Amino acid sequence: MDISLDWLVSVDDHVLEPPHVWQDRLPAAFREAGPRMVRDDQGEAWVFEGKRMPTTGLSAAAGKKREEFSPLPVTYDDMRPGCYDPAARIEDMNRAGVLASLSFPSFPRFCGQTFTEASDRELGLLCVKAYNDWMIEEWCGTAPDRLVPMIILPLWDPHLAAQEIERTAAMGAKAIAFSENPYQLGLPSIHDRSGYWEPMIAAAAETEMPICMHLGSSSKLPATSPEMPMAGVIALTPVASTAAACIDWLFSPWLSRYPNIKLCLSEGGIGWIPYVLERCDHVVQVHRGWAAKGDFSGDLTTGAVDDSDLGGLDMSVMPSELFRKHIFGCFIEDPFGVSAIEKIGVDNVMIETDYPHTDSTWPNSIEVAHKQLEGLSDDVKRKVLQTNAARVFRLDLPEPPATRQ
Repeated sequence: MDISLDWLVSVDDHVLEPPHVWQDRLPAAFREAGPRMVRDDQGEAWVFEGKRMPTTGLSAAAGKKREEFSPLPVTYDDMRPGCYDPAARIEDMNRAGVLASLSFPSFPRFCGQTFTEASDRELGLLCVKAYNDWMIEEWCGTAPDRLVPMIILPLWDPHLAAQEIERTAAMGAKAIAFSENPYQLGLPSIHDRSGYWEPMIAAAAETEMPICMHLGSSSKLPATSPEMPMAGVIALTPVASTAAACIDWLFSPWLSRYPNIKLCLSEGGIGWIPYVLERCDHVVQVHRGWAAKGDFSGDLTTGAVDDSDLGGLDMSVMPSELFRKHIFGCFIEDPFGVSAIEKIGVDNVMIETDYPHTDSTWPNSIEVAHKQLEGLSDDVKRKVLQTNAARVFRLDLPEPPATRQ
């Protein structure tokens, strides 16, 4: 179906879960301990395991002017209904020219860290499943051709994570939220020599569900020093976090071992990709003679070495080739990145609107997108706006609404 270029597929938006999610879906014995919304003399906030977590205004900025953005707490009454109501979200998507939308969680955090940190593992697992059921059945169930279901995982147990991938894939889930750096969450890294993450990775490959790693999903913000201003931290994060995640996976064994695995670098921009691929290829060309032998895994500053291997890393394949087979860059506004799209690969770039966060292009998303893509052929525009996402997430895109609202 040839869809008008007046519509795009956004591979990174956000949902602010309505207060009833866990209270409606947890077993009765766990509801009191589960996440719930409280409204008292301190204001409105989520409460879970003794922690009070208000919603920041930066997470629900849709409809506000830039000078009105604030990190101070907001209530659900302060938000556009599209932040938390699926029917209202569809109306806002229609207004902005968004044909389909994939949303990351808010209260659970970008990859479900809130439940991974829970002291009660049984409760944490129930909360993960309740969120996923709500995401598939209620949020996306309202408009299954327009809202794309993404799940979270019990990251503390990769076998449980694999089971949840398989369970939700059977329900229609299309994507998996994962951390850009699980090591920063106190979990094994993707290079763990015991193969900690392999059950999860194998299940993702088997079900053909892309692994989406959102900027900030390590729960750590990079900084050159504790004194670095927050504006500097925000500017540094795509380079220091998303590029690092890309390199991490390129030098892991998983991309060669699982041909069907797909990785999406959500909200990380794309302008840095050509240099990273060039640098990684250069490193392999120069260093694979000794590194491929697997006889070094030490500290370059001290010279300490051991004889452990590199976990099956195949250095016969260029990182740029692995990238084009497995990894997809995602951008909101990135004029330089778009100018280098041929070096990145036109099949490896997708667009986002980031609704309802402060970087969002809403309500002018399609207009902003076309300004970014000006000068490119309609074929390339269609890939970036629609068909790359449809291929990666295995979507049957619907007929657009007759008119935009």
